[in-house]
Amino acid sequence: MEADKIKESIKRAAQELFRKFGYHKTSVNEIAKKAKIAKATIYKYFDSKEAVLHVLLMDYIKSSVDELIISNTTEIDEETHLSNLIMKTCRLSYTVCNEFIGWDFIRESANSQEFLKNLSNELEDLLVSSFMQLGMRKTENYAQRIRFLIKCSKSIVFSFAFTSVSDSDVRKNFVSFQKEILPYLVKAAITV
Repeated sequence: MEADKIKESIKRAAQELFRKFGYHKTSVNEIAKKAKIAKATIYKYFDSKEAVLHVLLMDYIKSSVDELIISNTTEIDEETHLSNLIMKTCRLSYTVCNEFIGWDFIRESANSQEFLKNLSNELEDLLVSSFMQLGMRKTENYAQRIRFLIKCSKSIVFSFAFTSVSDSDVRKNFVSFQKEILPYLVKAAITV
């Protein structure tokens, strides 16, 4: 197998297993077995199981963010545009945690929380650069204001995701956030 094919095989196997069993309950041995390679081969391409997860998530996030940015370019105004992007980004973040990592593991593991924090910061950087490329407003501190909006939204969403008991609680909290909090955050971010 070529190096790229082997790496893709590892990623596909890991993604399927992480989605099915969660990150915490999936072993490197299982990934190797599913990919039909030796366990040592995984370590030739990735430093750890966490590194495999990171690559998977960043691939997923980058393609999703590109879709979000492109699909929202026809919004009526900047406020609506940013609100929609923030909501879609929050849902994307929730999906990443729910489908790839697993909430129980996130709540219980300091390592996963640190990993998630780093991933979240990378997502934030990706979003800020994507917003800036749209060229809606190029004022002096626009990037800082967009970063403020993303940080606030991220903090609120993660706090209710961590404390919610069920998916229906999460949905209710998303609706509440969208209707009662997000409009004020967007106004604060875009008001000069």
